[in-house]
Amino acid sequence: MDRPHRHRGVPAGVLLAAALALAGCTPAGDGPAPGGGTGAGGAGTAAAALGELAVAPAGSSSGYERDEFGRAWADTDDNGCGTRDDILARDLTGVDREDGCTVVSGTLTDPYTGTRIRFERGRSRIDIDHVVALSDAWPKGASEWDRSRRTRFANDPLNLLAVEARANRTKGDGDATEWLPPDESFHCAYVARQVAVKKKYELAVTKAEKAAMEKVLADCPGERLPTGGKPQAPDGGGDGDGSGSTGSTGGSGGSGGTVEYANCDAVREAGKAPLHRGDPGYTERLDRDGDGVACSD
Repeated sequence: MDRPHRHRGVPAGVLLAAALALAGCTPAGDGPAPGGGTGAGGAGTAAAALGELAVAPAGSSSGYERDEFGRAWADTDDNGCGTRDDILARDLTGVDREDGCTVVSGTLTDPYTGTRIRFERGRSRIDIDHVVALSDAWPKGASEWDRSRRTRFANDPLNLLAVEARANRTKGDGDATEWLPPDESFHCAYVARQVAVKKKYELAVTKAEKAAMEKVLADCPGERLPTGGKPQAPDGGGDGDGSGSTGSTGGSGGSGGTVEYANCDAVREAGKAPLHRGDPGYTERLDRDGDGVACSD
């Protein structure tokens, strides 16, 4: 959750000097490091990744606005569904959807409190939390990004969890120095996820924040960096970012056929990119900037 009135951050010059060379999150499963290594600094562990993050002094959140991170819950993975419904479908069990996207019911085992919560649309007690709050990321590097990168960050499944609303709103935009989940058994996984997000996006930590994270990870030195979990396409196929997705349905693109592509990766796999307005398979959903040319990048 994000509020605009915090004053922690990093001067731009410090961040530029301290930017990390590693941009991606290391895919890893749960459990100890390969070969039985569980000590701090083991490859693939949150503790090791934390040691690689840039440390910079706190600064001002001046200039932060939620709108700087794009439209809320944008369909950044081109699967036809908004990010909120993608994350609900990923994190809830017994999910019921309508129109192929909208999650209308399901059950959450809340990672922040350890409780089970029934979700019913319109009467929700569930929020989608930015594990690294947008307003916390702003002064620690995000203020220097372009709008496209901020939008990706705000909708990255790695940085999103479906959680109990009251706990999330207690957190506000606090970092690890100010807030940890009520359920202590989730502290290691929570901090590991924050580290993974900051590593992926080259965000800095303050000295106090790093110390708070180290204190948590000292109890679980083998904690692995998480992956985000990719949303599924509305039909249940694909993996949410286009790879392995279904291609076209309903024809081959010739006369008399109706072509429908699940996302831009499917268009490219079919050898049809870019699509222009009027071409078989062109839809405004694929043409995200509305210039009449879809899947051009």
